[in-house]
Amino acid sequence: MSRRRLRRGLQETVLNIAAAGGAVCILAVVCALLFNITLIMFKTGSMSPAIPAGSLAVVREIPADEIAVGDVVTVDRPGKLPITHRVQSIAPADGTMRTITMKGDANTEADPAPYVVEKVRLVFWSVPGLAHPLAAAANPVVLGATTVAVSALVTWVLWPRSPRRGRTGQHAAA
Repeated sequence: MSRRRLRRGLQETVLNIAAAGGAVCILAVVCALLFNITLIMFKTGSMSPAIPAGSLAVVREIPADEIAVGDVVTVDRPGKLPITHRVQSIAPADGTMRTITMKGDANTEADPAPYVVEKVRLVFWSVPGLAHPLAAAANPVVLGATTVAVSALVTWVLWPRSPRRGRTGQHAAA
C-alpha cells in the first residue's frame, strides 16, 4: 500500500471518529434537553454494592407521584448537597408532593428524616469508576488541551494538499 493511500485512509478514519464523537455529543445534548436527563457523580459508598463510590449515573427528573418503592432517586436538599438513596416508603403530602423515606444500600438505618418532595431525579443506570475521569476531564487545562488537539487533527485532515507531480517533476506537454 502506498504512503499516500495509507495517509488518506488514516485521515478518513480520524475524520470519521471525530464526526461520530460530535454526533454522540449532539445526541447527548438533545436527550438532556428533551428528557431532562443529567449526570451525577457518587462521592460516597452509601449505595454500594449496587452503585459504588466513584460511579457516574444517568438520572432523569420525574414528578414525585411517579416514584415507586425500591427506586434509587436523588433528592435536592436546601443548603446541602443532594442525596441519592433507595426509596423505602412513600406517603401522600400536599397536592402532588410526596413524603418519602430513603436508605442507602450500604447503610444499616434509613436516613434520619423523611423528605417532602415535588420532584426527584430517578437513577436509570450507572457506570462504576467513571466519575473521577469525567471530573478530571472537566478541568479547564484538560478541556483547552483537548480542544487544541482536536482542532489540530481536523485541520490536518482537511488541509488542502497540492496535486502530486510526476516522478521527474515535469508536467506532460499538452
